[in-house]
Amino acid sequence: MKFLLSSIALLSAGASAFSINNNNNNNGATAQQLTHRTSTALAASGGRMPVRPIGIGSAAPQTLITNLDLESVHDTSDEWIRSRTGIQERRVLVHEGTRSVVRAGEDGGGAEDAEIPESLRTLGIEAASNALKMSGVDAGDIDLVICATSSPDDLFGDAPSIAHAVGCDSSKVVAFDLTAACSGFLFGIVTASQFLSNGGVGGAKNALVIGADALTRWVDWEDRNSCILFGDGAGAMVLSSEGNGDDSSDGDDSDDGFGILGYAMHSNGGGYKDLKCIYRGEPKKISTPGEGTIVHDGSYDLMTMNGRKVYSFATREVPNVLQEALDQAGMSVDQVDHLLLHQANIRIMEVVADRLGMPMEKVITNLYKYGNTSAASIPLALDDAVRSGRVKKGDVIACAG
Repeated sequence: MKFLLSSIALLSAGASAFSINNNNNNNGATAQQLTHRTSTALAASGGRMPVRPIGIGSAAPQTLITNLDLESVHDTSDEWIRSRTGIQERRVLVHEGTRSVVRAGEDGGGAEDAEIPESLRTLGIEAASNALKMSGVDAGDIDLVICATSSPDDLFGDAPSIAHAVGCDSSKVVAFDLTAACSGFLFGIVTASQFLSNGGVGGAKNALVIGADALTRWVDWEDRNSCILFGDGAGAMVLSSEGNGDDSSDGDDSDDGFGILGYAMHSNGGGYKDLKCIYRGEPKKISTPGEGTIVHDGSYDLMTMNGRKVYSFATREVPNVLQEALDQAGMSVDQVDHLLLHQANIRIMEVVADRLGMPMEKVITNLYKYGNTSAASIPLALDDAVRSGRVKKGDVIACAG
């Protein structure tokens, strides 16, 4: 795959271009920090990096909530939701939910079915395992694991425990979480690619990037306008700076063309008030000497979103940052085979495609069956497209989150 990566959001954003088999020489990647649009905005961009996506995987919760189901919750309808969002159903993590898995039997016996708790971490493990299986890379050869999430099971980070669960070598792997909301997966891809292309993490060769979110935990189910939008899920990608995955027979891995063709990333904290999930500590008095000390019992408010502002921002800025990534790659819109956007709203995708001059036939989307899964949405959609045969080797994909 060949990728143009771009990320842009009220809090963070990115775009980039990927390629499935581009034969141009690697020109390296550059990054810069600069002011952009307002004093609160930061940006980074760069060109080709010698890193190739070689495996993709995903996982979604077993519990399904359809638009028809939500008619029992709110004064709404399937037609109203579909016409405004493009969403028909979504998958959600539920209280004390379980998931069926196949495990090796005790004492090395045959495989057997088992029920395990279903959580964001177990979704991440399944998505990562599926990506590793497609890539053909042994988990022990993974050097770096990044989990992009805004809703981890563990506040200290899910990446290390996911890395351990899939079989990464704890004596060498580096694993950490990254938070950038809907842009998180693309930020993770660019971050991992920088490590791989710069020989960081002790000469890292292979990375596993996971995008996973469970925003239905933080959505206000009493708010009809927001609860219809979100679902939960996880997706993962294996990246490599080595030559495996190239089926050419000449043994020359330096020019196989898989990789990041260009990227652009932007962050604007000026949009803070329009999309947020804020810490809310409840007062708790502890009996220290004197009058005691009031500390916090930690919790968070439900997520709030100004839908009009978010829509306006996305439709204005996503085409710009995609064009910036194309410029970094030295490419035109006509050279793009597929447009893969954060799966938030079909109307946003239609406007962005139109402003880029791309037909909707080139837009990859599975929004209708998952809803907005935040950092998971791009890898979920890409996994569907790859496994269905829609995305093929040699295709150029422009992404924006």
